[in-house]
Amino acid sequence: QVQLVESGGGLVQPGGSLRLSCVASDSIFSIRAMGWYRQAPGKQRELVARITSGGITNYADSVKGRFTISRDKTKNTVYLQMNSLKPEDTAVYYCNTAHEKAGALGAWGQGTLVTVSS
Repeated sequence: QVQLVESGGGLVQPGGSLRLSCVASDSIFSIRAMGWYRQAPGKQRELVARITSGGITNYADSVKGRFTISRDKTKNTVYLQMNSLKPEDTAVYYCNTAHEKAGALGAWGQGTLVTVSS
């Protein structure tokens, strides 16, 4: 089971930016797809971005055009660049596998908290 450690969260004002990082125990290129998930207060966890081993990306409509997922194989790291942040983006963000049908197969870590507020 892939192990993942998220970092980069924090407090940011609306319209601001943050970059989240996720270090994986396995090669991100040996995993079919990786993704970023988030769980907002009182909400269900949702997949917001995913990237396949071939570099194909997908985004939830709520973040499309604002978030960008990428990876660096030399660092075994997946990133989530978040721009034009909104208060509704406030959530704990997690990384995990994001397979088409199997979804998240790794253990859920603590995630990293993103708070968007004035």
